[in-house]
Amino acid sequence: MAKSSEERITGLQKAAILLIALGPEKSSLIFKHLKDEEIEELTLEIANTRTITPQITEEVMEEFYQVCLAQQYIAEGGINYAKEVLEKSFGAERARDVIGKLTASLQVKPFEFVRKTDPSQLLNFIQDEHPQTIALILSYLSAAQSALIISALPPDRQADVAKRIAVMDRTSPDIIKEVEKVLESKLASLANQDFTIIGGVDAVVEILNTVDRGTEKHIMETLEIEEPELADEIRKKMFVFEDILLLDDRAIQRVLRDVDNSDLAIALKGSNEEVQNAIFNNMSKRLAVMIKEDMEFMGPVRMKDVEEAQQKIVNIIRKLEDSAEIVISRGGGDEIVV
Repeated sequence: MAKSSEERITGLQKAAILLIALGPEKSSLIFKHLKDEEIEELTLEIANTRTITPQITEEVMEEFYQVCLAQQYIAEGGINYAKEVLEKSFGAERARDVIGKLTASLQVKPFEFVRKTDPSQLLNFIQDEHPQTIALILSYLSAAQSALIISALPPDRQADVAKRIAVMDRTSPDIIKEVEKVLESKLASLANQDFTIIGGVDAVVEILNTVDRGTEKHIMETLEIEEPELADEIRKKMFVFEDILLLDDRAIQRVLRDVDNSDLAIALKGSNEEVQNAIFNNMSKRLAVMIKEDMEFMGPVRMKDVEEAQQKIVNIIRKLEDSAEIVISRGGGDEIVV
């Protein structure tokens, strides 16, 4: 069988063709997730790419689409499930090719079997483990699963586990394998052979944004005493300005009563259209026009000033949340009055 044109070009060339086809805006978002040397290689390859036939572009895009589908299917049900679905869609030969390309670089996350376990059952399984072990396992779970488990731990262990997740950086693959072995993991042999980056402040923020307010307050109050700098870093990330979309109209109107108009204009200057519309729709037309004029006439604004103005508004939101004057819609569709 003759090879298609996309099989005759290298992976680097395919990546360059894909980025060219996606356009500069989408490609710039992809570059943010690449290493410096990868960016340099791709930039050079893009610069050296002269003519691309529509056929090659279409074949590269189709291959990219199939790989994305395969990754999604693997995440949903594992490699065998992905292979079965792909075979039905593209045939056995193409399915093997796509899976083969993925498995060469595929990193199956440790504790895969745990993510499919009911949180209540998992709690009974790990609650007597060392806090560091619990933190390691929760770092690999979804925020919703971790939130249920950490909420059910004794209060004196909640903050300890949260702190260990936040300060966790890299964990030896040997330790991960040992913990998986204890948990009778069928995926121990697939653990990443490089040091795996897990946990961190972002991980604990996502968990705390999902737990009930009482658990969150207890953990944060404990961390403020034991690790004040860490607590401050976590608090700053727990509610960002764009999360104002989580508020209903009544709550937004209440927040705006305490916000200085000059701060609001600067904050909106650096926000997306969806956030701007949510704000403008909850104020009088006259005030909305005035804020828009201020934004237009102020010209370019430093990102530092935008972030400071947005943080002022976030602080107001958190204060109103603490005093139970507003409601924030939390994960899972629940609304928690705080």
